[in-house]
Amino acid sequence: MKCPVCGAWNRSTLPVCFSCGAALRQAQQEESWKGRVRDSDHGTQYYRMDQDGEIDAAPDARDELAEEMNALKERKEAGTRRLQQLEETAARRTASEAPPISIHMSPAAGSMWNASAKASAERRRRSGSRTQVVQPAPEEAPAEQPLDASRDAVDPLWAEMAGFDSRRSAAQVVREEKKPRLSAAQKVLRGMIIFLFIALVGLCGYFGYFYFEARQAEARAARKASVVASILDDLAAHTIMIPGEDGSQIYIRELHNSYVVTGGYATIEIADHTWYDSLLELTQETMEVSLTPYLKTASGQQQLLDVITYTIDIPLSPITMVTPDSKRTTVASSMYTMTFEVRPGSTVIVNDKDVSDTVNAETGEFTYNATVHPVGDNSFLIRVRSQYCRENQLQVVLYREKQEIPLDLAADTFTSTSMKQMTVNCTTLPGATVDVLSPHTDLNITELGTTGAFSFIAVFDHIGNNVIHITSSYPGKKPSTIEYTIYYVPSVDIYTGKAWPLNRASDYSELVSNMSARAAATQVYVVMAVCKEIVSEKPQMAIFYTGADGESQPVLLQNYSKTVWKKGTYYRIYADAYGTYNSMPWLNARFTYDH
Repeated sequence: MKCPVCGAWNRSTLPVCFSCGAALRQAQQEESWKGRVRDSDHGTQYYRMDQDGEIDAAPDARDELAEEMNALKERKEAGTRRLQQLEETAARRTASEAPPISIHMSPAAGSMWNASAKASAERRRRSGSRTQVVQPAPEEAPAEQPLDASRDAVDPLWAEMAGFDSRRSAAQVVREEKKPRLSAAQKVLRGMIIFLFIALVGLCGYFGYFYFEARQAEARAARKASVVASILDDLAAHTIMIPGEDGSQIYIRELHNSYVVTGGYATIEIADHTWYDSLLELTQETMEVSLTPYLKTASGQQQLLDVITYTIDIPLSPITMVTPDSKRTTVASSMYTMTFEVRPGSTVIVNDKDVSDTVNAETGEFTYNATVHPVGDNSFLIRVRSQYCRENQLQVVLYREKQEIPLDLAADTFTSTSMKQMTVNCTTLPGATVDVLSPHTDLNITELGTTGAFSFIAVFDHIGNNVIHITSSYPGKKPSTIEYTIYYVPSVDIYTGKAWPLNRASDYSELVSNMSARAAATQVYVVMAVCKEIVSEKPQMAIFYTGADGESQPVLLQNYSKTVWKKGTYYRIYADAYGTYNSMPWLNARFTYDH
């Protein structure tokens, strides 16, 4: 340490200079560690909202006050050190140069500066400071210079301490004066703008989500196999397309077959019946099937792909009832013939009896002679199982009234004939009285009293359905009745030979004018025209225009022939008069020929 008096260098541990004996100032004047400790920059922000929704962000006033107090403390300690240096300089002066000067500060009582000054004076007193208080001479102007210097160093501190609260209050006033004030309309407008902005952002997010979701769905769909319903060999099928690289192979485990990828897809067509051909008992309407594809790699390994699952519909075996006309029919005889149409080769079971051998191999038509008992309802369950179809069922009820007097036709009685007369054999209660109410001849009742058997010859007075009506009565019992329908149409050569033309306007006018008489006589006509319109399918009824121009002389034909008409096809049809329909002649067609 350098001596402030003689300038000699001394060890820092020596109390006085070894050359001149002057006191040395030690390092205890260094700044205390407590004075150097400062809080880090504060980050606390306070947000204040007024009643109008205005938000003001400002730091905590207490943080600002703490920073200003720390700065004041640093300036105070710097001023203290400066005063001590001036006092030491004055003490080292000799009496010839200038008397020592003692500087006294007189701050306001109770202030922080006064308390700090008192504490410094107490420390100097304890350390044995030998400061002399001397009144300076008036003529000694140089002695006043340190006082002015010290005063210049200290006065800003007093000014800053005095104006601290005033500056802080003024800053608050300035901030409050700068706050904008909004009118009610401006607040409403601002709220609407905020709402519209939020709504716009929400809509953009909503539509954006669905847009990207759709794009991702398309990408996923492009990577997945597609399944489309199709037709294979006139039967229901499905076409499966599995994506892959051209030339690679896809192996299907369930089909035991491989398929080559061409054009980016391996195409597989599978008939629906492939999945259920081997099932004997098949009643469900649909079936869920699965395919397990494997990708054959170049190294010969098989890589499992996503399993393909889809649903197939299992069709019902077709069956059409020709006779009777409805599923519940009233009959009056012990024998009734039912007629149905099924797919050729079908298995047909009636009341647990297999009648498949009676099915026509070409048309699929079969007949069943049902025995009908006079007990009320006689139920018949027809079950059909066709190839590639599930089993179909049809319930037919033949109602025959309960009879106190038995009355039956012979089992071999025909339901249709081409003869104008036919012998009918019957049986009833022996001793009963019988009456034949329909056209007939030669009633034979010779055995009626003993066996109950009798017979007669039925006469058919018109073409088409002819009803045989028979009653049997016995004293004390309820009478029994039989109504049996026989379809009568002459042979084709006889029937067509009686036909009248209908293409001329005069022929058409004559039929329209005399429809009642022609219907009673079942007059036969030949119609040569194009089928213009199908009115109904069961029974099939169609409109034909018999005029030469193809647009006039309409007639309605009901189809009793074995040919099913198609719209737009030209036919030659033989039909007999029946009545009128919407002012048009109504004819029953018996024979149809294609041209």
